[in-house]
Amino acid sequence: MLSGSFSARAYSFFDTLLWIACLNLLWILFTLLGLGVLGAGPATAAAQIAVRKRARGDAAPLLRSFGANYLRNFGRANVLALPVMAAAVALSMNWNYFSASGDLFSQLMAAGIFVAAIFLAGATCYLFPLYARYELPVGQYLLTSSRFAFRHLAGTVILLFISAAAFYASTSVPGLIPFFSIGAWLYVTGWLCDRFFTANDESVAGNPAAGADIPAGKGSLPSASVA
Repeated sequence: MLSGSFSARAYSFFDTLLWIACLNLLWILFTLLGLGVLGAGPATAAAQIAVRKRARGDAAPLLRSFGANYLRNFGRANVLALPVMAAAVALSMNWNYFSASGDLFSQLMAAGIFVAAIFLAGATCYLFPLYARYELPVGQYLLTSSRFAFRHLAGTVILLFISAAAFYASTSVPGLIPFFSIGAWLYVTGWLCDRFFTANDESVAGNPAAGADIPAGKGSLPSASVA
């Protein structure tokens, strides 16, 4: 019995590793297909949709579903991703400018920009998992993910820690990037966000007086709200 249970767990573990490696490769290939800047958003959307399907036990072929979702969400995903990329570049350039100066004002500005960058990173961790789960007007995704990140600080800290660990591992062992780093980050953060959203929906369903920050829409859950 123990042997059978161990074999099943080992098979599941290595099957998940292989799936993550394939997800990693597909994300890189489809990002390059969109010339990088225009490919990263749709590839991330397709990846998070695939992660959510796997978390729900859907065994759809990864390549076929990834390609279909990449094409289907190309425009909307870029509308989401491009402003975030632009904000990240602007924050990075401003931080480099102010941090190079030694006066008090510049250092305070650099500190404020650093805090804003951390908050943007936290909101971005929720952005595409939110997109994969709920169908909302495009303009509401970033606002909703920012609100969720602020109201659920414990989950946001966990996601930021995982992101920092993935970045550190990738810079320490660059060979991980083509095989696991991106796919592992997408899988773990997507899986956690799906659990956070489920717990939130259940909390809102049990407390109807809670404010509905994620409006129910086509393709979303009836109780889709952020407490």
